[in-house]
Amino acid sequence: MRTGVWLIGARGSVAVTSMLGASAVRAGLAEPTGCVLESPELRSDALPAIGDLVFGGHDISSIPLMKKAAALAEAGIVPARLAGAVQDALLEIEQDVLPLPDGGTQAEAADAIGADLDRFRRRHQLDHVVVINVSTTEPVPPPHPAHADLDALRDALAGPEPVLPPSALAAYAALRAGCPYIDFTPSTGARLPALDALAREQGLPYGGHDGKTGETLVKSVLAPMFALRNLKVRTWSGLNLLGGGDGANLAEPAANAAKSASKQRVLRETLGYVPQGETRIDFVEDLDDFKTAWDLISFEGFLGTRMRMEFTWHGCDSALAAPLVLDLARLTAAAHRAGRTGPLTELAFFFKDPLGEVPHALPEQWRMLRAAVDAYGSQGTSRGTSQGTGR
Repeated sequence: MRTGVWLIGARGSVAVTSMLGASAVRAGLAEPTGCVLESPELRSDALPAIGDLVFGGHDISSIPLMKKAAALAEAGIVPARLAGAVQDALLEIEQDVLPLPDGGTQAEAADAIGADLDRFRRRHQLDHVVVINVSTTEPVPPPHPAHADLDALRDALAGPEPVLPPSALAAYAALRAGCPYIDFTPSTGARLPALDALAREQGLPYGGHDGKTGETLVKSVLAPMFALRNLKVRTWSGLNLLGGGDGANLAEPAANAAKSASKQRVLRETLGYVPQGETRIDFVEDLDDFKTAWDLISFEGFLGTRMRMEFTWHGCDSALAAPLVLDLARLTAAAHRAGRTGPLTELAFFFKDPLGEVPHALPEQWRMLRAAVDAYGSQGTSRGTSQGTGR
């Protein structure tokens, strides 16, 4: 199943790590460590292989992929030997990484994005193209009446004023072009009633949002423990220190607020109440693509005995996110082929703030994911078995 992966933010750290990693795995130079779908319980012929993935994308940046890969290697994010070994693959992908179109109106911009997607699909004779947003976090947009109605949205996009934030415009363009859409960021993406209506009209799945890679991943394991043992969490406070482009972007208060809200939802949904405390995100330029999170949890046990727990998480954002991007592309292509329409709730395992009414405890999300992969297989989907196909 030759599958296109069109990345919004294709010249960023997560995107280039995904491209480089997939190329290295296909060439037999690296193991797919961190790819959830390569665990024994989830391997399935219903999913496209990593080697079946074909990459392209849009970005406002013009930095060459090889230059970005070299910078990632210098920062210790990817092995330098791999960055050099997959030069030819990155140079080939470079041909399909294009400037983000900017039309006179948002309708014209969406048409241009759709035309790029169609050319990409035809050029590589792809069975499916999945659009994944891995660009920087955007602020929550102001409400607009057209967000709730598809016909009103179509009319408004033809006007002179912007109606959709960039992530939602990308979702609109992708869905119109027949491509499923996934938002790996906490941005709006397809999370508008009008875009849900468009996805259903087109018979397409979509998913998101905000990839679960670090502190929130730990929360989704620990919070159910406190709930199941009937221990009362009194406070849960976290401090996140981030470098790199994402950290710089989150230094902006509006983007920071959108990210922080996404990180806190797991506690409310899992515990059934909101403990005191907050999640703070600070930019530390020297950390580059690495991040550190410190969490302090105070809780109450039998007879009101006060106790506490602390943990520290050190991680590399791109190395944690990239394998999940590959997983999401493969799962979404399989879901599309299986005829799934609307929000993909089975992808909750991958997100801080997943779409739909879903459990937030990681084991329950795992069971949902495993059941979905089994269902894709039972509906007769198949994939190429060779890791050497595609590019």
